[in-house]
Amino acid sequence: MKIRVSAVVITLAAAVILITGYLIFANQLGAKNNAIIVIPKTIDPHVEFWQVLNQGVFAAAKEYNAEIKIVGTASESQIEEQIKLVEQAIVEKPKAIILAATDYNRLVPVARRAIDAGITLITVDSGLAGGVSESFIATDNYAAGRKAVETMKGYVQGPATYAIVSFVKTSTTQMDRENGVRDSLNSDASVKLLDSLYSNGSEDKAYEQTMELLREHSEIKGIFGLNEVSTIGAGRALKEMDPGRTIKLVGFDSSMNEISFLEAGILQATVVQKPFNMGYLAVKTALQAHRGETVKRMMDTGSEVITKDNMYTNENQKLLFPFVGK
Repeated sequence: MKIRVSAVVITLAAAVILITGYLIFANQLGAKNNAIIVIPKTIDPHVEFWQVLNQGVFAAAKEYNAEIKIVGTASESQIEEQIKLVEQAIVEKPKAIILAATDYNRLVPVARRAIDAGITLITVDSGLAGGVSESFIATDNYAAGRKAVETMKGYVQGPATYAIVSFVKTSTTQMDRENGVRDSLNSDASVKLLDSLYSNGSEDKAYEQTMELLREHSEIKGIFGLNEVSTIGAGRALKEMDPGRTIKLVGFDSSMNEISFLEAGILQATVVQKPFNMGYLAVKTALQAHRGETVKRMMDTGSEVITKDNMYTNENQKLLFPFVGK
């Protein structure tokens, strides 16, 4: 099993290098009127979720002969910088903009300006207030949050104190997941849920926040990490502070660090999304909407709970290692 994982790690590393190279090339292209500009929450190469989503974007671009330009900020917390990127995209007048909004409300005015300029707008992963886009392609994050709680209940029984380590507070992805977790736990009087921690998309900050949390609350029995960097940051803290693995961690997304934490028993489960599908469908839907075709207002790309026990099934291998076999 270890040999198999090592081989996949090498393959994944090579794929990341290739995709990163492709991304740099795409960013050097001038956006012509027939281009699609993709603006994810971040182009940080260390966040594997966006690398996989970009892979789906490029696959669809190749299939449908579409020109793609990807631009993004260094971190998910740079909301003003993302607004400026959308403003610049409007000036370039592409046929479509695909946007993963870092803020549910603050991106709405510039998004409306893009639509008023005749540009097709598709939102992916994180939407906007009022449903401002032709189509929103994402996980049902509220359902995924509830799914995380049901999973946690398999590891923690009886009265318990829980914590949430999350990312950018004003992202619709975060809000929906947090609401799913809180609504699932609020009906249980034996449960205490602490105030959420927001790392602003920084793994190091999530680690530091969790370290402080563990020092102050020895009674914690479970932690929910609501995205990749939050889960990794919390997992790093638990590795140091909880050698007996008494505190259970249920996270989101898939990365090599999370897989390592699953195998070590630091992470009990992770809710894995399908970012490749998101990227692919976003490009396909943008082209359809630009041609005037009717598209679905909302597309749920689904999620799966992966644990140490089921991580080596064929289907879950495809989710954990999406660079392989595409």
